[in-house]
Amino acid sequence: MKRQVENIQKSLQNSIDFFYPPFSNWISKQNFRYVACGGSNTLADIVLYFLAYNLIFKKQIVSLYFIAISPHIAAFLLVFPITFLTGFLLSRYIVFPESAENKKRIQLVKYLSVVSICILLNYGFLKFFIEQLHWWPLPSKLVTTLFVVLFSFGAQKKFAFRKSVA
Repeated sequence: MKRQVENIQKSLQNSIDFFYPPFSNWISKQNFRYVACGGSNTLADIVLYFLAYNLIFKKQIVSLYFIAISPHIAAFLLVFPITFLTGFLLSRYIVFPESAENKKRIQLVKYLSVVSICILLNYGFLKFFIEQLHWWPLPSKLVTTLFVVLFSFGAQKKFAFRKSVA
């Protein structure tokens, strides 16, 4: 199994690195991998969310025995664990492979912490830009995304996937 993971890791790294040379003067290989993996995972999140909202939940309230969940929240709850896991695996094995010797469980908890903070930052920045500064939603989302991506990369590199010293 370990050999298969290593083969998949090398294949993905080689595929991403194939597109790196034109960008090598402006961005490091690790940052390029982060953009490629994060962008791919975000795209997958959007596509899966769309499919879940429209095809699985059919834009209808999901009634459980004890609670009713709106379709957009149900879609989020279904998709989030999938893209959370793929984001973690891509970060661990493709973007920050030097940290793969660290314990997965500890990295997973740290990664969850970073993702949780990112969710709160998205909420806070959007509320601030739209409700306080009266910016339009799209520019607000673009600026928010820039701040959150920069924070996320730094937090993942320095906290969640930092190579252990010991």
